[in-house]
Amino acid sequence: MPTFVALYTGSPQNGPPPDMDEATIRKGMQAWMAWGETHADSIVEQGGPLGRTKRVSRSGVEDVRNNVAGYVVVEAESHEAAAKMFEDHPHFTVFPGDAVEVMPLLPIPKMP
Repeated sequence: MPTFVALYTGSPQNGPPPDMDEATIRKGMQAWMAWGETHADSIVEQGGPLGRTKRVSRSGVEDVRNNVAGYVVVEAESHEAAAKMFEDHPHFTVFPGDAVEVMPLLPIPKMP
């Protein structure tokens, strides 16, 4: 079955906004856990929140900011089916996340 990585996007910060109250955080985490239980058979790797980013390039190592807040790896029959799993996800319905970007994990090309 095809495998997909889903990237949770939001503002470049760690964790929920500092002004988010505990009741909303609890509600969001309960909804997130329920989503995980609903899709448990499709989750290949639970993933989780992501911390600060270091970019490594020819120029060396530098601290950068991006909008990737977390990830999960899932299996689905198709790209469309994988994307549908995230409709109404608590990442953006309870928490202030922007979106979930879903992309297929492609096979590594074979050497000639």
